[in-house]
Amino acid sequence: MEIIQTVQQLQQLQNRFKKLNIGFVPTMGALHDGHISLIKQAREQNDVVVVSIFVNPTQFLEGEDLETYPKKMEADSKICELCNVDYLFAPEISTMYSGDEVLIKAPNIRGYTLEGVKRPGHFDGMLQIVLKLLNLVQPTNAYFGKKDAQQLSLIKLMVDNFFLNVNIVECEIVREEDGLAMSSRNVYLSKDERIDALSISKSLKYAAKQIGSGELDCEVLINSMREIMNKIDIEYVAITNRKFEKIEKIELGNSMILVAAQVGTTRLIDNIWI
Repeated sequence: MEIIQTVQQLQQLQNRFKKLNIGFVPTMGALHDGHISLIKQAREQNDVVVVSIFVNPTQFLEGEDLETYPKKMEADSKICELCNVDYLFAPEISTMYSGDEVLIKAPNIRGYTLEGVKRPGHFDGMLQIVLKLLNLVQPTNAYFGKKDAQQLSLIKLMVDNFFLNVNIVECEIVREEDGLAMSSRNVYLSKDERIDALSISKSLKYAAKQIGSGELDCEVLINSMREIMNKIDIEYVAITNRKFEKIEKIELGNSMILVAAQVGTTRLIDNIWI
């Protein structure tokens, strides 16, 4: 595996990549089994695999955990090596950003609902860095997890709107043995907080069971989920279609149930696609 830190090094590789399928997994590091599942899928489906590790400052709002976001470069590098990654791109902030940037703006509707309400501007910064990375790596396939469902939706929209020549691959959520969705922020949870956090996945599982029994009323489903999560600080429980428009009845094959909650000082998100 080769570690790359500059744009010039990455651009010099493009000649090696000609006529090869390139799989790309962009990350912010602190790699866990969720990331590993993306990398393995990329390895199975492509000739060359590139992983990036970059904690993107423009998608963190004031008061969020940019300074304390877990950084484990040595361990992450070893994980990538064991997963047979070909190139690890780990740039400095000064490499990716200049002092006076052309800015990308998230769409006015889809970018400012749910996650966008609590974190206005977050998706602007996320799209900015993803666009930069896609332009630099020029992958055939780029892999993103379904846990960040709104992020995934906006990336796909950006690819369509800007006519980018890349296939966005949607990858399933990976969970801990107890059902908690994998996240780099799970390390912040105390033992008791982790127990409380399990109510998120339990509520989603219960909602799926209700739907399987024929309950399609969104208000009924949301109320049931809120009862299960009564020990944590719920930010939102929402049921939408795949365009993130709120719906009153479940549309099988076109619906998502999304949760955001604060457990102690840790903000967690999770979802299921129906």
